[in-house]
Amino acid sequence: MIEIECLTKRYDQTTVVADVSMVVEPRSVTVVVGTSGSGKTTLLRMINRLVEPTSGTIRIDGEDISTLPGFELRRRIGYAIQGHGLFPHRTVAQNIATVPDLLGWDKPRITARVAQLLELFQLDPATFSDRFPHELSGGQKQRVGVARALAAEPNVLLMDEPFGALDPIIRTKAQIDLLEIQKLFGTTIILVTHDMDEAFHLADRIAVMDAGALVQYATPSDLVRQPATDFVRSLIGENERAFRLLSIDTVGHVVEPGTAQGAPLSATTSQRDALSELLWSGRQAAPVVDDDGSSLGKVTLEALSRRAAGP
Repeated sequence: MIEIECLTKRYDQTTVVADVSMVVEPRSVTVVVGTSGSGKTTLLRMINRLVEPTSGTIRIDGEDISTLPGFELRRRIGYAIQGHGLFPHRTVAQNIATVPDLLGWDKPRITARVAQLLELFQLDPATFSDRFPHELSGGQKQRVGVARALAAEPNVLLMDEPFGALDPIIRTKAQIDLLEIQKLFGTTIILVTHDMDEAFHLADRIAVMDAGALVQYATPSDLVRQPATDFVRSLIGENERAFRLLSIDTVGHVVEPGTAQGAPLSATTSQRDALSELLWSGRQAAPVVDDDGSSLGKVTLEALSRRAAGP
């Protein structure tokens, strides 16, 4: 758990983060959004003390982080940034091993951890371990950057626009990878982005910042249904609210008994994508199957329309 209490950061007379308080639940994904200059990156960097707060308190699992040496704290918290930040003169394996090596892990343990993470991110250890960053594609570099952040098995992972430099297809795959890894390790993630589609896809809770202040901290559904300010409403997009709701949940949550004609949809398909498919194919319903292809029932246009309706 991360507890942020009355956190403020000033530079001379300029307040960058203003009296922010929030609690991040364990094993959850919190996404911080806002316009440029809203203070979201500064907030993130205060959690691992790359930036020292002017006032306020941050506790991780009840421990005040100001009582720890900064370098020790940062070795316990994973940190991934836009553009990956890999060391160009070190191989992929050496990059991933950076923090475990600093922590004094023995060589067999480090080797096993590097291989495990490369396999999780679908990078064959035999092929990629000895490559240098300049020999990787943009998507591969970003995956190695996240693997490095996870290498020392941190309970907390901070991510600052981690997928911002990726093209849309690779970015979508990286987001899926991240959610799978998060569920596997139970990591608590705080991620900064300016992309609202990314926020709604990844977040358990979304923190909206404006001019250094936290203006709303809520689940994606509550954010759409009850935006706290005009700024939040504009960030969501007034004409996007129905589609935002449908992007939060999967088809598996609206399956009904029965059968339907045509190509089936996976239960993991987003409700937004399901609506698009039904409209495009001119169907009132589509069959829904699980990962093994077994029938679960059907999803209907009517049910999706009800889910997208406003309060």
